[in-house]
Amino acid sequence: MISYWLEGLKTALMPSNLLIMLIGVASGIVVGALPGVTSSMGIILLLPFTYYMKPETALLMLTGMYCASMFGGSISAILLRTPGTPSAAATAIDGYPLAQQGKAGKAISAALIGSFFGGLVSGICMVFLAPLLAKFALKFGPPEYFALAVFGLTIIASVSGKDLIKGLIAGLIGLLLSLIGIDNVTGSQRLTLGIDALANGFDFLPVMIGVFAVSEVLDKLEKRTPSVQTTTSLGQLLLSWEEMKSLVVPIIVGIIIGTLIGVLPGTGGTIATFLAYNELKRWSKNKEKFGQGALEGVAVCETANNAVTGGAMVPTLSLGVPGDAVTAVMLGAFVLIGIRPGPLLFTQQPRVVYSFFAGWFIIQFMMLAVGFVSSILAPNILKIKDEVLMPIVLALCIIGSFSLRNSVYDVAVALCFGVLGYLMRKAGFPMPPLVLGLILGPMAEQNLNRTLLIAKNDWTILFRRPISLTLLLAAFVSVTLSLLGAYRSSKKEAARS
Repeated sequence: MISYWLEGLKTALMPSNLLIMLIGVASGIVVGALPGVTSSMGIILLLPFTYYMKPETALLMLTGMYCASMFGGSISAILLRTPGTPSAAATAIDGYPLAQQGKAGKAISAALIGSFFGGLVSGICMVFLAPLLAKFALKFGPPEYFALAVFGLTIIASVSGKDLIKGLIAGLIGLLLSLIGIDNVTGSQRLTLGIDALANGFDFLPVMIGVFAVSEVLDKLEKRTPSVQTTTSLGQLLLSWEEMKSLVVPIIVGIIIGTLIGVLPGTGGTIATFLAYNELKRWSKNKEKFGQGALEGVAVCETANNAVTGGAMVPTLSLGVPGDAVTAVMLGAFVLIGIRPGPLLFTQQPRVVYSFFAGWFIIQFMMLAVGFVSSILAPNILKIKDEVLMPIVLALCIIGSFSLRNSVYDVAVALCFGVLGYLMRKAGFPMPPLVLGLILGPMAEQNLNRTLLIAKNDWTILFRRPISLTLLLAAFVSVTLSLLGAYRSSKKEAARS
């Protein structure tokens, strides 16, 4: 094995491969920062350039795009409240308030450090714990996925802010919207109002662009707030020693949750980031800071986001089963460049595998260097007047929505949800619960239907399987703690008044 590692390291350190990885990393950060241009799309755009490359070289460039684009999504989430990737939606909760406080550079630095350690440690888990993590993923069936979705829905209470009732209403709106389309059991249309275009429901990406980005554009243009004062001095960009120490626990939480969620096929970074954010906030001594501009909130989201990358590659490499939508595209790219993932990959193509492993760790350090440069340059965007910046953001939103499926329908969805998000924001409704309901609703419904079909409508199967029972109990505890916290907060406010 040592000889394989040395050979892989030698391949990854070739000047041509280092240049290819650097191009992949730089391109990934730009792609991730553009609203609507997802990691999957970036990988697809790179594929034509890999046809004349060696398999290991092509794999290194695609990996650079994959890892760096996950971090890139945090840049636009922090600066503009416009998540560049779906998994960066949770980052905007604390990242954007920090940018409004003139701390955009520190927020991006926290995101970068979290992304670096998330990718680094999940890479170690991918290399040394792949067989164990793959066995863990195989234990998840429809009952476990349903229980995981239920547990995820309990996060709504945590990300609702001060008004729990409005948060729950927003979450229910998201769940209702997730029901629009074709019933996955009967095959009949529901809630489509006779409109054929609604038969496929709403794709998450245009919805996210609408509720976060378009609504922000409308809000900014209405208020016409002055540009945020920012600085590029290193003192304002680098984190202090105390701030660095405050990120240790969030990074650990993000690594654990991100890696575990990543190895589960069909989950992805969005669920991992919201789960990690929720658990950190739940046990934090400074809960009131979250949502107002907490570096810990940014760090835990981006750590979980990038820890998913290593975790998701475990079933992709060892079983040939993609962990999320991005690794599904990666799996197709593997086949196109002559790599066959699965149990025999490690014995049939060891040079490719170990050059990939070595390149993975080099890419994390490249991302750290290029990301540091971006943390210096990117905050200057906030100096642009809203009258100039917001139309540019709106144009990027329209292009990003259209490029998903080259469909005007997706653009219309983004604009309609932008108006809905704007009205909800004016009325004081939080956006994250709506997004969570839209993400987790289909996951919960589909897996509950599959569970009941397997068990012949025997609901007790959910309580007879250890993992699903544990997750349901965790969901119950989560709801109980959230309600108790809301009750105590209301008592304190009543005592003050």
